[in-house]
Amino acid sequence: MNHPNPAISLIGVPTDVGAGERGARLGPETLRIAGLREALAARGLDVQDCGNVTGPDNPWQEPVDGYRHLAEVAAWNRAAMDAVYAELARGRMPIMMGGDHCLGLGSITAVARWCREQGKKLRVVWMDAHTDFNSADATPSGNIHGMPVACLCGIGPEALTHLSGESPMMAPSQIRQVGIRSVDEGEKRMVRDHDLPVYDMRYIDEVGMRRVMEEVLADMDEDTHLHVSFDVDFLDPSIAPGVPTTVPGGPTYREAQLAMEMIHDCGRMGSLDIVELNPIFDVNNKTALVAIDLVESLFGKSTLLRR
Repeated sequence: MNHPNPAISLIGVPTDVGAGERGARLGPETLRIAGLREALAARGLDVQDCGNVTGPDNPWQEPVDGYRHLAEVAAWNRAAMDAVYAELARGRMPIMMGGDHCLGLGSITAVARWCREQGKKLRVVWMDAHTDFNSADATPSGNIHGMPVACLCGIGPEALTHLSGESPMMAPSQIRQVGIRSVDEGEKRMVRDHDLPVYDMRYIDEVGMRRVMEEVLADMDEDTHLHVSFDVDFLDPSIAPGVPTTVPGGPTYREAQLAMEMIHDCGRMGSLDIVELNPIFDVNNKTALVAIDLVESLFGKSTLLRR
């Protein structure tokens, strides 16, 4: 997975079943129309579009016992998990095109399972405005796109924590969260109590994106598989309005590009999520285009040919 020209598989997972607004289900097709496959292929990469996985419709109901659409979320995540794992087993790099960020549960469960089978270490870089470390007791909404990190760490309903039959799929120490600037009150206590490594916008402001990414990417060796989970609301809404949960004060374009370039330079990325793109909230496809531009940086796009 550390080959400079990996074989890439695009996997669409078109659902907004874990979100509080409709429209993220259109994300995969929006990325296709904006030219994600063509942009990566132009970089000399072998890109295969595997189409979309399928799952239940969004019933758009109120929460039950603190969770909205639990059965539907579990079904979509199982489908995502199976699709991502299948591409890893083929020796290809999966790029999951969401869909809302509840799907990070399925994709990372697949990656964690594959890493365990291969004897590899897992590192997750979670690029997001939110920590997504909520629970039924702490969440004010019941939307499961605010819970996938907690579920990956074994906190949540068995239908989500045991997607692969085992739990937890990772420890909090295996994740690095970047760009955080919106955390629910009860969620703040959970983040603190579980020592979740969070690089929030205050820390980025204080030390700069370069130092943050140096810390985020530190201590990885050739046996480390790096998974990047890129929630488009990681970006400041001035450059990426096409998300349902905009939070002011996010990384600028230049900060985000630096982060992506440094991830590429580390040479460890083996899988990727692109989630929460919602064209209903976008302006002239602006967000899809900037997301693709930044993904190109993950695969080596830069101003100069660097050694």
